[in-house]
Amino acid sequence: METKLTLKLDQAIIQSAKQYAEEHNRSVSKLVEDYFRNLIVNMKDKTHYSPIVEELSGVITPDDINNNEYISYLESKYE
Repeated sequence: METKLTLKLDQAIIQSAKQYAEEHNRSVSKLVEDYFRNLIVNMKDKTHYSPIVEELSGVITPDDINNNEYISYLESKYE
């Protein structure tokens, strides 16, 4: 069942959302629905991260990090 929802948003955000929706052949309502759906799924699944975090995960491994070198860098930076 679809129900109407009224939102108060900054005018610039509304215009940007309309432009984005048009460029992606979607409605603003569908964008908002998808956003809330994703938010709810992420809330239920605590192990799920944003697409950017998922894309970057694994780029740096623990073997890539030299803690002593980094500690020395920070010490020299903040002396």
